[in-house]
Amino acid sequence: MRFTLNGQRFELTADDVRRRLRDVSPEDARQYEMRIGSRLYPVKQVFETATGIPRSEFTTQAARRHLAALGFELAGSSSPPAARKRPRREPRGSEHPEPGPAAPLASSNGWPAEAHVQGMVVSHLVRDGWRIMPVTDTAKRERGIGIVADRAGETLAIEVKGFPGSNYAGPRRAGEQKRAQPGTLAAGWYGRAVLAAMLARSRMPHARPVIALPDLLPYRNLFQETSASLRLCRIELWWVSQDGNVAPAT
Repeated sequence: MRFTLNGQRFELTADDVRRRLRDVSPEDARQYEMRIGSRLYPVKQVFETATGIPRSEFTTQAARRHLAALGFELAGSSSPPAARKRPRREPRGSEHPEPGPAAPLASSNGWPAEAHVQGMVVSHLVRDGWRIMPVTDTAKRERGIGIVADRAGETLAIEVKGFPGSNYAGPRRAGEQKRAQPGTLAAGWYGRAVLAAMLARSRMPHARPVIALPDLLPYRNLFQETSASLRLCRIELWWVSQDGNVAPAT
């Protein structure tokens, strides 16, 4: 896989990652871990060791995105380290929560934040044999289609949105409470996702435009009101559940 980070080009394979981590001991547990062989490593340790890029120069979300494109997935829980107990838990199995919960478990770093949802979609695509093209870095507010994927000559242009939190996440207003409620803000996020998908259809006529959203009741209500219009525009919508399951809306 070739990718660009901070303006520099890199090349990395899954075998490179396994080989370079083979004799490296895992650091203490962090919020996000990846299984390499039989051991669990913090995501930033994996990416730094595999690429040689100092961890101060990339975000956890960027590391997860690139490693997911190589087929590596998060292991265990996404709860804060203090809440976790050893031994580390195995990835959760096939249990699925009820669709469309009314309120998300908001976290600045975890589900249903946009970067986390994007990572889940990338992992899903890799498992299904899609080749991931360069994706936008949501943490740096890069513009453009969130994910472009290719498989056997078919292309997907996927716009990913998370769910708005109650507080601002940007450095200027971090922790400050927003005036509007998350459910109200969600309508604007949904509208921007639809616009991005429509622009993708115009700019990438060969691609299938897709919107990927966390499976939450406010978004489901908006989809119910717009599903007929989306079908007319040939725009697909995928639901992303908290356990990482990705399924087309029906």
